Amino acid sequence: MLIAGFLALACVKLLYLPSYKSTDFEVHRNWLAITSSLGVQSWYHEATSQWTLDYPPFFAWFEFALSKVAVHFDPEMLVIKNLGYSSDKTILFQRLSVIVTDFVFAVGAWTCMKNMHNLKSVQARGPSRDAAIYTLLLTNAGLFMVDHIHFQYNGFLFGFLLLSIGAMMQEQYLLGSLWFCVLLNLKHIYMYIAPAYFIFLLRAYCFNNSAFSITRLVKLGSLVILTFVVSFGPFVNQIPQVISRLFPFKRGLCHAYWAPNFWAVYNLVDKALTIIGKKFGGDMIKIPTATDLNGTQASMTGGLVQDIEHIVLPSVPPLATFIITFLFMVPCLIKLWRRPNSVNFMRSLTLCGWSSFLFGWHVHEKAVLIMILPMTLLAVISRKEAKYFLLLAITGHFSLFPLLYPHQELYTKMFLHIAWAFLAVKMLKKVHKCDLLTLAEKIYLLASVIIFIYSEFIHFYLPPNLAKYEFLPLLAYSAYSALGVISTYVSPDRKR
Repeated sequence: MLIAGFLALACVKLLYLPSYKSTDFEVHRNWLAITSSLGVQSWYHEATSQWTLDYPPFFAWFEFALSKVAVHFDPEMLVIKNLGYSSDKTILFQRLSVIVTDFVFAVGAWTCMKNMHNLKSVQARGPSRDAAIYTLLLTNAGLFMVDHIHFQYNGFLFGFLLLSIGAMMQEQYLLGSLWFCVLLNLKHIYMYIAPAYFIFLLRAYCFNNSAFSITRLVKLGSLVILTFVVSFGPFVNQIPQVISRLFPFKRGLCHAYWAPNFWAVYNLVDKALTIIGKKFGGDMIKIPTATDLNGTQASMTGGLVQDIEHIVLPSVPPLATFIITFLFMVPCLIKLWRRPNSVNFMRSLTLCGWSSFLFGWHVHEKAVLIMILPMTLLAVISRKEAKYFLLLAITGHFSLFPLLYPHQELYTKMFLHIAWAFLAVKMLKKVHKCDLLTLAEKIYLLASVIIFIYSEFIHFYLPPNLAKYEFLPLLAYSAYSALGVISTYVSPDRKR
């Protein structure tokens, strides 16, 4: 099943090789060039391209390893000065590299599926449960769109997360810690869920039969420290430079595509108040501007999302987002401390990612997968969690549509989204033997058709005075999706 599933899906992915080329192709081509052409000490200083290396060291070494294969496809892609280079062989290599490295994700999904029997509180058991876990993970429409059309290596990265979760299910805490430390040093966005790991390992591993074990703490600490030493050791003389690349706070509160989170709603309210103020307040509303990363002027009324200032509502500094995010994590972390089992660990992990997505600084829309993929495992645990998984996943995948903006990808994203949604509903209905969504929830999900038709068709035929607001389709996607993501998060009957 492992190999067959991976190969079958790989064949489907091959059909999407001619998909549009996003800027991430050039980002990763440049990283291939940097790591293959320069010495280690120059990797985080090289700035010929605007797409500088801004992932942790293990990912840099991953690019270095890929470059050893890339040279056999087209050595010109490894020349730093070849900015924007995108030969057919280069694109072919990059597409194939994502497909091949997805095997890590398949192994991780398989590991979690096999270890679900260790969870005592799982209500649904049997072949339908196992099939649902493996199939819904492997065919995830959001991951497919982001990795195999837009282009990234998220499947490879999430594979390490699933391997870590699978190890935790078996109470192999050190192995689970190792996989997670490797993941953090591949992509630091997974810091979002680090608090859940910290609490769970401290409580479940370091407290042995309620007695604190110094020996276990030393083992765990040594493993974590050693992993980071191996990762950052070669860059010990340039740690500040590496950190400045990993955490560029000048990028602003929101990412360019407006992730469907609390700040998207905050931006929407600010825009609405600005319009009302300009209409009824006249000169009383003074519109401030701020300098974006290219030195131009940007404000929230222009639809640009870089280093911006809000107009009416207070602007939000990074520290405020960190505090708010942590406060919303606290309840699930307390519950995890009191009941440190694998199910509560997965719930806490999902909620930490969810809190970070909703309230974090400069959150990418693709980060919605950090909640969706772990929650796939929870969807077989109870009917309520299956219900909220469906709402989150279907809404979250829909929010990724603006990433695939070329018109030729219109039917592709429609097909992937609808096909996966029907598959998820059918498989989870079979697992839990009941309908999972209420009529109101079905109506909300169907309302996405209105957003889709407006954003992809109607907006471009509006009168010039309205069509000039290019951010409106993006705003519609974000506001609609934020309603689903936020309401599911705060639902009073969801287990926390």
